[in-house]
Amino acid sequence: MKTILIQVGKTTDKHFSAGIDDYIRRISHYMPFEVVTIPELKNTKSLSEEQQKQQEGELILRLLQPSDTVVLLDEHGQQPRSIELAGWLARKQQTARRLVFVIGGPYGFAREVYQRANEQLSLSKMTFSHQLIRLCFTEQIYRACTIIKGEPYHHE
Repeated sequence: MKTILIQVGKTTDKHFSAGIDDYIRRISHYMPFEVVTIPELKNTKSLSEEQQKQQEGELILRLLQPSDTVVLLDEHGQQPRSIELAGWLARKQQTARRLVFVIGGPYGFAREVYQRANEQLSLSKMTFSHQLIRLCFTEQIYRACTIIKGEPYHHE
C-alpha cells in the first residue's frame, strides 16, 4: 500500500519542516510514504472563503485516483487513540491500494472533496496551525507504524 499526504501550501517554518522530514524518513522504513504539496492560491484577497475552498478542492480532486481510499484531516472526523489509529492503519494496509490523507487549506474543504472522501480523521478538538498539524500527523503515522511492528516507541 502506498500512503500519500496531500497538503495545501508548503511548510514555511524550518523547525516544523525538519521535524516533518525526520518523520517522513522514519515512516519510509515501514511503508511507501509521499507528501504532495499543492501550492497556495494566489490573489486570495479577491476570493471568498467558498471560492478558495472550491479552487483548492479542484486541485485536490485532480490528484486522486478512482480507487484511492481518501481520508480528510478534519475537525469533525473521528478521534482515535494512537493504538486505535495503528489498528485502523493495519487494516487499511490489507485493503487499500493507495491511502491518501488530505490536509486542506485554511477554510477546510469544498463540498465535492467531502463527497469524494471515504473517511474523516481528527487529531484533536483543538485548532492547530496547518504547519503544526503536519508535524503531529506525521508523528502519529510513524507511531502507528511502530505499534504495528511491536516496537518500543509507544508506551501504554
